[in-house]
Amino acid sequence: MKTIYSDQHFQQSPKLELAGGELVPSFENPSRAEHVLARVKAVGLGEIIAPQEFGIRPILAVHDANYISFLQLAWQEWKAAGYEGEIIPICWPAGQASDIVPRHIKGKVGRYALGTDTNITAGTWTAALGAAQTALTGAAMISEAFHASEKIGAFALGRPPGHHAAKALYGGYCFLNNAALAAQFCRDQGIEKVAVLDVDFHHGNGTQEIFYDRDDVFFASIHGDPMDSFPYYWGHADECGAGLGEGFNLNIPLPSGTGFAVWREALKKSLAAIDFFGAEVLIVSLGVDTFEGDPISAFKLTTPDYLVMGADIASLGIPTLFVMEGGYNVEELGVNMVNVLQGFEGAI
Repeated sequence: MKTIYSDQHFQQSPKLELAGGELVPSFENPSRAEHVLARVKAVGLGEIIAPQEFGIRPILAVHDANYISFLQLAWQEWKAAGYEGEIIPICWPAGQASDIVPRHIKGKVGRYALGTDTNITAGTWTAALGAAQTALTGAAMISEAFHASEKIGAFALGRPPGHHAAKALYGGYCFLNNAALAAQFCRDQGIEKVAVLDVDFHHGNGTQEIFYDRDDVFFASIHGDPMDSFPYYWGHADECGAGLGEGFNLNIPLPSGTGFAVWREALKKSLAAIDFFGAEVLIVSLGVDTFEGDPISAFKLTTPDYLVMGADIASLGIPTLFVMEGGYNVEELGVNMVNVLQGFEGAI
């Protein structure tokens, strides 16, 4: 299995985040990717390659052009307004069904932000673009494998993560939706049916929003019940898609404290639905914040469980791209994430 990696991720290194009413060191930081990369090297998972450059066009196939312009220019506008710290939103159009984007940078930030947990820094755009190119490179690899009738896996080792980023919304540490970019790229390469499986503890609200009214990309997410867990307002079981997309969105919310036996049954249900859909390639939003020791999540999976998870995903027998998402117990992150990849490799 090839791993696609770019050190552009170092450009997103926020100093602090707002959590529990306090400013604390950011849970999403460069050490996450470095622990995973070190584990990839330690186990000899496979070749590590740099991403190709696909430019902005595939990003605009998923995200709103005005939103992308905002991300590109936000730091310059923030500094021009005289502010010294990192960008943290202070207000939102709560209750307002308005498409107005204010002129002032503070208003723009609130228009496009999901919450206060995700800082924009001087290097945010560079890092997010690097992560996107990493995912697109992986998508190109599995697209080629599909057309060559090869069953392979690839790993896009990028950060910041992406699954909370919607068409025109950032938050949950996410700016560009890397998994959605990969899925759309595969569609644009002539693959008719693409599935995205989100195994992160937190619901992939951005991915759901992007594909909610479509029948060519099936989305399945196993996550903490949004009645108790971020992102709170998305991810309920009755969110099944709309219009052409009705029936092509599967949410399986689970209670805090869920262990692997129950979680695995949800995975089997998701894989059966993906198989019934007839997916030709699979994108996995690979978050391992389901781990029992994760500081901001509430499931109880253990390190050996991730080997089984990977093997179960391999049972679909289709080209599969794993895209790095969450996981914030940094000391165990590399082992747990690479266990999924090794489990998959051992089963194909």
